[in-house]
Amino acid sequence: MYRSNLSNALSRTRKPTTQEKKRHTIKAQIIINLLTLTILSVVLGKGRQHDFSVFKDNRLLLHPDALLLADLGYQGMHKHHQNSTLPIKKKKDQLLSAEDKAHNKALSKQRIFIEHINRRCKVFRIVKEVYRGKHKNYSLTWNLVAALVNLRHSCI
Repeated sequence: MYRSNLSNALSRTRKPTTQEKKRHTIKAQIIINLLTLTILSVVLGKGRQHDFSVFKDNRLLLHPDALLLADLGYQGMHKHHQNSTLPIKKKKDQLLSAEDKAHNKALSKQRIFIEHINRRCKVFRIVKEVYRGKHKNYSLTWNLVAALVNLRHSCI
């Protein structure tokens, strides 16, 4: 009986712990020239914001003839940039045709170079892990990492 009273007293004095996820995230999008494999621009947005809305909100000045390769997170890109290429989704209860599969495969062969540049950026731990600095300095950090990646790639 004494033990149960002691354990009840201890359980009442402990603070409850919460397991909420942190929502102070920042999203970084990089724009890359596929011919030279250099990072042209870094665009930042709130982490919960959709990829395409980050793209729309920043209103980058892109040449109309520039080819944009994007993933399915950028559906509706044709309205904002005519010369853009997206993968083709399969429709419900239908399979992709051979032409659509070939289109998606060719697009992924080009986009793999973008993923390699993402990896080069993520070598730097400051952009790979949780950013513990001030949010206003995060764009400066990403621009510095992009410059280092471009410098390292140009020296190779």
